[in-house]
Amino acid sequence: MAGIYVHVPFCKSKCTYCDFASYPKEVGKAELYFACLYKEMKARAAQYPDMIFDTVYFGGGTPSFVDEKYITGAMRLIREKFYLSDDAEITIEINPGTLTEKKLAAYKSAGINRFSLGLQSADDAMLARLNRIHTLQDYYAAAKLLEGENFSADALIGLFDQTEKDVENTLSAIIESGASHVSVYALKAEEGTPIFSNYLNGDLPDEDAVADLYEFAVKYLEKREYYRYEVSNFAKRGRESRHNLNYWRRGEYLGFGVAASSHVANRRFTNTEIIDDYVKCIISGHYAEISSDEISGDEITAEYVMLALRTAEGIDAHDFKARFGVDFTERYADVLRRHGRYLDITDDRIRIKPEYLYVQNSIIIEFM
Repeated sequence: MAGIYVHVPFCKSKCTYCDFASYPKEVGKAELYFACLYKEMKARAAQYPDMIFDTVYFGGGTPSFVDEKYITGAMRLIREKFYLSDDAEITIEINPGTLTEKKLAAYKSAGINRFSLGLQSADDAMLARLNRIHTLQDYYAAAKLLEGENFSADALIGLFDQTEKDVENTLSAIIESGASHVSVYALKAEEGTPIFSNYLNGDLPDEDAVADLYEFAVKYLEKREYYRYEVSNFAKRGRESRHNLNYWRRGEYLGFGVAASSHVANRRFTNTEIIDDYVKCIISGHYAEISSDEISGDEITAEYVMLALRTAEGIDAHDFKARFGVDFTERYADVLRRHGRYLDITDDRIRIKPEYLYVQNSIIIEFM
């Protein structure tokens, strides 16, 4: 089974921390962009006719910002051109300030059955400072529309002067709204984003303070039966994101649109982030790839380890040996002698101990 990712690069306003391929001033190009995206889909479907997909994910940007006809058109084409399993998980990202009853009805009619709401903070002043286009009440209104649906919500930690009480207020709002999945992301101020200057000026919490906020969030959510299945993701049992699990298990996927990446048969390829370049390539009958790499040997092993150790379940020792022909403990004996204290190791599984999962990057790099 594999996944499909569709990138919608349009949004009403760009958040101060956003480093994704999203373009508020380009929405006038939506008609042309989606025509090209549909064309790219048809070409890839012909290139990979035997792939079976069980997840679809619309990300951005803000997929819920554009007219719903573009989303339903993409879903119609996916069902027509690709093998999609009957119980496929189909997710769309939603900014709470853009959801309407009409859009939701169209999404559900198209088969979308999972929704990801970007709350980020329950503090309206903080939302305004981050250039979010919604308020807490907008979030509650969107969650009310989604009552009874399978939906997730995002929270950011590491914001300006953020306290444990602020994090509690955000997580409490998410839980009260009925979300069955919570993503808790630590803000990373990327160079080139407006918030990067705040980082340089020391206006954001330091790493130790963010780590404390993260530990608070983990305990708060676990007490309310949201279990951590990946470093930033928590869910009620059975409500994990199947699409993201496919990434962490090094599964295959096709990505469509600007900046979208794909991984098929140990080849990884990524599209240009520039809308005009993407459109020119597709119209001229070419893919819009700016990189294409064959992955082999130790690189495959390293990717597998890196992704699996991000998750709470870690590495299946039997699966590792079946894939690579060697025991994990033999392959990484030297690393385990030096850093084994950070890991839980049994005959069946290798995983980072829960108390070290937040700093998993510094552990995982030893295996690279």
